[in-house]
Amino acid sequence: MGEESFFVALESALRQNKVPYGDMRWLRRRLPEQLTWMLQFARADADSGLESLIRLRMHRLGVTMRSQVSIDGVGEVDFVIGDRLIIEADGKENHDDDPTRPAPPRSRRHKDLLRDARAAARGYETLRFDYALIVHDWPVVEAAILAKVAEGAHLRDSLRPIAA
Repeated sequence: MGEESFFVALESALRQNKVPYGDMRWLRRRLPEQLTWMLQFARADADSGLESLIRLRMHRLGVTMRSQVSIDGVGEVDFVIGDRLIIEADGKENHDDDPTRPAPPRSRRHKDLLRDARAAARGYETLRFDYALIVHDWPVVEAAILAKVAEGAHLRDSLRPIAA
């Protein structure tokens, strides 16, 4: 099914403790040489296939991301680039509330916006992408992240006020 599908499945299997060490050696012997780096790059902390996909694609572009970062007053975020650029991957289930159920007191979307506001108050900037963007409109996601990195939004010293 391709390199990306393999990587997503590998990280999912690692997350679920379904790949013992011996199986990693077995995989290494059977993978094409150009893909064996993925075995070392793969992690067991990806909460979703979307996160695996983002991290793989950004790695290929030379962008380093820290995964599952805990931020005081905000909680755990999917990724942080540099000092202060948060990247969040929202799966379908995160915002597609079931219309047949009564509305929760606070929607998932509201909770995400509240987290983003708390992060902003602490000097972070958040880029949030949903399933459709990541899977079907990746060039838009890539351009947004790379533009923020190019302007230095990920660096602590970029907190200087912007002149009007």
